[in-house]
Amino acid sequence: MVYTDEAMEFINSLPTKAKEKVAYNISKSMVIPDSELFKKLEGTEIWEFRTLYDGIQYRMLAFWDTEQETVVVATHGFIKKTQKTPAKEIARAEAMRRAYFNDKKQNRI
Repeated sequence: MVYTDEAMEFINSLPTKAKEKVAYNISKSMVIPDSELFKKLEGTEIWEFRTLYDGIQYRMLAFWDTEQETVVVATHGFIKKTQKTPAKEIARAEAMRRAYFNDKKQNRI
């Protein structure tokens, strides 16, 4: 798993127990396929890591890079306040995905 700086900033900003639960759910989703923890957002190439802790919905968005070794790249995180994932968060993750592959194509990664 690769984390962007924004993803790490989000994780580091969380309260300790929430941070531990997010880390646990991410590691669990890598071993056990569970759509309650890691789910593809419809109509996109973006996936959502899902954590519910103490009544708060923590989300991290990510995408797959399967060109060499399979890698999941976490773009950023946010606290989800509505039932639907905000379009601006999906657009942000998609922009980061495009930039990642553009940088990779130009050998900047």
